[in-house]
Amino acid sequence: MPEVYVGKLAEFIENDRKVVKSGDLEIGVLHRNGTFYAYHNTCLHQGGPACEGMIIAKVEEVLAPDKTYLGQKFSEKEMHFVCPWHGWEYDLETGEFVVDRRKKLKKYQVVQKDQEVYVVV
Repeated sequence: MPEVYVGKLAEFIENDRKVVKSGDLEIGVLHRNGTFYAYHNTCLHQGGPACEGMIIAKVEEVLAPDKTYLGQKFSEKEMHFVCPWHGWEYDLETGEFVVDRRKKLKKYQVVQKDQEVYVVV
């Protein structure tokens, strides 16, 4: 399988991303906690740049035992990235659209060779 060069490992900072091209294909490569995730950079909604928005923790509702609403908090486990066009959120680990997890972005394998990062297309 062909590989596309993304950059040097040292170029990535926490919660950063790079977009690489292979022909007409755009792939967003996101970095968090030393792990790389790569997805097709086209939002399922209206074709926006899905990988180019914020990387944020999932917002969770907090309920009392009697189901009374207590507010919201940020998840300590699940991170999302947000398409900047219309706010569609995707799970950082899976590429799933968080409102309907049957829909998801195409995921690509990321490989590290020495101090360089590549995406397998």
